[in-house]
Order: sequence, then structure tokens, then C-alpha cells
Amino acid sequence: MLNELNHVIDYIEEHLTDDLSLEKISEYAGVSDYHFRKIFFYIAGLPLSEYIKNRKLSEANKDLLNGEKVTDVALKYGYQSMDGFTRAFKKWSGFLPSDVIKKGISKSFPKLSFIITVKGGISMEFRIEDKPAFNLVGVSKRVPMQFEGVNMEIVKLAESITDEQKAEMHSLQNMEPYEIVNASYDADFNFLKEEGYLTHLIGVLTTKDEVSDQLVKVPVQACTWAIFPNEGPFPSTLQQTMAKVYSEWLPSSGYEVINIPSFSFTKMDKYKKDYAYSEVWIPVRKK
Repeated sequence: MLNELNHVIDYIEEHLTDDLSLEKISEYAGVSDYHFRKIFFYIAGLPLSEYIKNRKLSEANKDLLNGEKVTDVALKYGYQSMDGFTRAFKKWSGFLPSDVIKKGISKSFPKLSFIITVKGGISMEFRIEDKPAFNLVGVSKRVPMQFEGVNMEIVKLAESITDEQKAEMHSLQNMEPYEIVNASYDADFNFLKEEGYLTHLIGVLTTKDEVSDQLVKVPVQACTWAIFPNEGPFPSTLQQTMAKVYSEWLPSSGYEVINIPSFSFTKMDKYKKDYAYSEVWIPVRKK
């Protein structure tokens, strides 16, 4: 997978001035767009779209230093107007394109290169299960993506659940895991956004279809699940497990992630503060 990623990085470099869509890149990589963006994000530490934007603006900076006109550089890297390019360039660099020309200042964002790093030989416990179709039923909202610490928007969502909603979720729940789950889906990464957002749902798994209008229902098709149990300080252990699934397990597993909501559940330890057992459920298929 690392060789494939490096080939894709080379492909991006060769097409920085072209109409470089994420769909074209994943097609070149030979995997689904959803799978490739997930793997790239967890290995590189930033969304693929943001990497491409940063590389385009870095090369634009070089061209401005070499005396090219701002208008020509803007068009070269796919911006439809000077204003749009100027705003993006200032947000990225902290200064205007004209400052590069007049004062010779610059900022760079180098091309990525992926290498294999041995990380202590720690194995990941997991199991594979096939599961029939079901519904995720609960409460949901759009929240900012956050990969470390407690996401306060999710805390607020949990605190907003009424007794009536809890009672209905309890009455609908009829599938393993018989736990309150946290599901996420519809993540967005946008060239112009510094932060991504996703839909977060707190709810249960059920085969029942009749749901009141006080809850949302998200159908999930029958598929295979890779399940990763973990235990330790919460939420850091859960978040580290999630990161390792995408950056270490998936690239060498023979599976690819599919565009279905992933979910997790957590059972807090009664005797240890901020300590929990969790499971991460990732929808996958054989490559």
C-alpha cells in the first residue's frame, strides 16, 4: 500500500495544473474513492484535498518568485478568479501573492513521501463478522471532526437526549452489540475549509422499521465488519485504536473500508476514573 501511495503522490505532482479530482486519483490508485481518502488521511495526517491544495499553492509561490503574473498563476492552478486565488493564498501563507513578487517572501509545502516505519511490533486484536442489514436509530447532528480529546459538541448531543427518546431507543434495540453506539458518517473535506464536519449519531441497532419522528433512522446494508476491541484511558485509547485501524491495519489487511457508517461503543469502568472498554466497528470488504 505504501508503494501505491507514493505512486499516487507522483501522479498528483504530474497533474497539479490539471483538473485533479479525487475520483480520478482514487481510480488511478485502483481502490474506491472513500477507502483511499480514509487511508490517506490517517497516514498523512491531513485530508487528500487539503494536501493537493497545499501543493498547488506551494508551487504557485515558486512561480510568483520566478516572476510569473498573479493572473497567470491563478489560472494555471485552477482558480477561476484572481480574488479567489488571493484569498486562498493569503489564508494558506499569511501574506498576499503581490508580497511574494514585491518582497520576495515565500512559504513552501513539500511533496510527501511515505516510508515504512516499524512501531514496536504491537499486534492489534480484531475479529471479522458478517452482519445482516439493520437500522441505526437515535439522535444526530453535524459536528466538527476531532481526533484527540473530548468532542464537546458530541457531549452536548448526548446531554440533549430526552427520557422519551431513551425509552424508544431501548424498545427498538434488538441486535448485537446491545449497547448505545456512537456512529459517524457523511464526513466532508473541502478545499476551502480548514475543518471537516461529519454527522454523529448516538443510538442503537435495530431491525425494526417503525420509528417515531423524535428519532432519526439510518439504514445500513448487510456487510462484513472488522471489529477492534480496546481497553484503557478514555477517550485516548479509543481514538488511538481508530487511527491505527486506518494507518496500520487496513493498508496490509486485504480489506478496504466501504461507505457505510462506522460505529463504536464504550463501557466506562466503575472503579477506574476515565478508563473504559470500547469496540470499534468498521465496515469492510475483501479487495
